Amino acid sequence: MVQQLQPETQAEITYPDSDGQPMADNTKQFRWIVTIKENLEILFAAIADVFIAGDLFWYPLRGSLHRQAPDVMVVFGRPKGDRGSYKQWEEANIPPQVVFEILSPGNTVTAMTKKLLFYERYGVEEYYIYDPDTVELTGLLRNGNNLEEIELIDGWVSPRLGIRFVLKEDTLEIYFPDNQRFLTPVELDQLRQQERQRAEQERQRAEQERQRAEQESQRAEQESQRAEQALAQLQQEQQRYQALIERLRERGIDPEQV
Repeated sequence: MVQQLQPETQAEITYPDSDGQPMADNTKQFRWIVTIKENLEILFAAIADVFIAGDLFWYPLRGSLHRQAPDVMVVFGRPKGDRGSYKQWEEANIPPQVVFEILSPGNTVTAMTKKLLFYERYGVEEYYIYDPDTVELTGLLRNGNNLEEIELIDGWVSPRLGIRFVLKEDTLEIYFPDNQRFLTPVELDQLRQQERQRAEQERQRAEQERQRAEQESQRAEQESQRAEQALAQLQQEQQRYQALIERLRERGIDPEQV
């Protein structure tokens, strides 16, 4: 359940944008955070009122420093743009509807329980927890005031995001609504380079076709010119023959009897 806004305290409170802690404990966790966040940015790039952030403090209540920093959070109904933190009272009191947490060895049961209670209390609708070391995905879906575990997570499609989760033997795969797989930044760059190479090959093939067409046109023009030259020569021969006939007749000679 979303908490109502609380009265502003008399003393102005400073809401820190950072706690000095790293975004991730290791490269694997960081890679997953970036991959999920950036692919969701791609998915909703054309929709202006979907805000997506990674490792950003979320303050649900004005006048309180109670907060969490989801590894990835998605907020429908809020504009894109840079923020130092997500202060819910400045965001039409809209909480993040979807959050992701990527586990690392440093996560404790106590810390994860606090996160769950926080997300449950302040209105998160979908909560996904992925452990890349054990390839375990847990999903929770809001039912009234509670976040309840999704029993069959393999093949699950997020109601809010439309993305699909598929558990493989050694990794989690996430798919866009059009069944394209989420790619890491490196894979996206490789795909971009492949597309650029294909585009260059297509350009070269088109240029070769243009050159062949131009050569064919030149050959056709040359054939036309040769035909015109042959016709002109034939006409000249006919003219010379006709002139000879006329000279013979002038001399009294019948060309048909020669």
